[in-house]
Amino acid sequence: MSAEFPIARPRRLRRTPALRAMVAETSLRPRELVLPVFVKQGLREPQPISSMPGVVQHTRDSLRKAAAEAAAAGVGGLIVFGIPAVKDGRGSAADDAAGISQLALSDLRAEVGDACVIMADLCLCEYTDHGHCGVLADDGYVINDATVERYASIAVAQAEAGAHLIAPSGMMDGQVAAIRAALDAAGYGETGICAYSAKYASGFYGPFREAAEGAPAFGDRASHQQDPANAVEALREVALDLAEGADMVMIKPALAYLDVIRRVADAVTVPVAAYQVSGEFAMVEAAAANGWLERERIISETLTAIRRAGASVILTYWAAEVARLLG
Repeated sequence: MSAEFPIARPRRLRRTPALRAMVAETSLRPRELVLPVFVKQGLREPQPISSMPGVVQHTRDSLRKAAAEAAAAGVGGLIVFGIPAVKDGRGSAADDAAGISQLALSDLRAEVGDACVIMADLCLCEYTDHGHCGVLADDGYVINDATVERYASIAVAQAEAGAHLIAPSGMMDGQVAAIRAALDAAGYGETGICAYSAKYASGFYGPFREAAEGAPAFGDRASHQQDPANAVEALREVALDLAEGADMVMIKPALAYLDVIRRVADAVTVPVAAYQVSGEFAMVEAAAANGWLERERIISETLTAIRRAGASVILTYWAAEVARLLG
């Protein structure tokens, strides 16, 4: 090669940490991270979750403390999963004003105000004695429209308790439209909806089902959650949710569906969230505990991959830890 056409040397920009940081195409910011939290009615002290090292089922008091610490670290939001003391077939505790989720949401608003976005997961699996996401027919099938009616009622209760964003995760047809209409009619027109638009029937949810005590008593959720084989279908689900009034959309899980995150991010003009789920968390923690992986390096690498794929918001159990590391 003649001097007239010098050889390009991309490695020149990789020589030092400062150079690499200067030209990095993707970055993580604490305000883009959301911390999922579990709160259980009747606990006297936080209970560790065996499959999720470092994650606990909170008491109301310990949840407030964790929220304050997360806000101080710069975490952008928290999403609440409540576990009631009593469950029944219709998940009555889910929209009870004195239910654990509503009490926790109120506690969090009192603790952090608007410094963190308080999100309320909206589903019925944690509240029903059968562990499914809605009202069941005699044959065990989740009845779509009756379930959507329950979701609308729950959304209003969550908004009244102080949630900034309602996050419906049940994957029922028409759920976003029903929730939007119910919120507007109740005077909560400014409460946003972050729809779990592409929630896959994944094997990565196992540890979460221990944490939220919401494993199905029989069968599975393949009749309403998305088939892992499908990506184009996710775009259809996203488009439907946006047409019904969603303000944000979410893909869950994250790491096995980076291609879906990318497709959705390219197709929409609203924020795209991705949930780094319990199984993703547990795999890294288990491998690191055995000395097989460099823990902090892998945490950073996986979150960067999700961000690089197009997610503007990431739900992760490492949110507070990563926020502190990012400074």
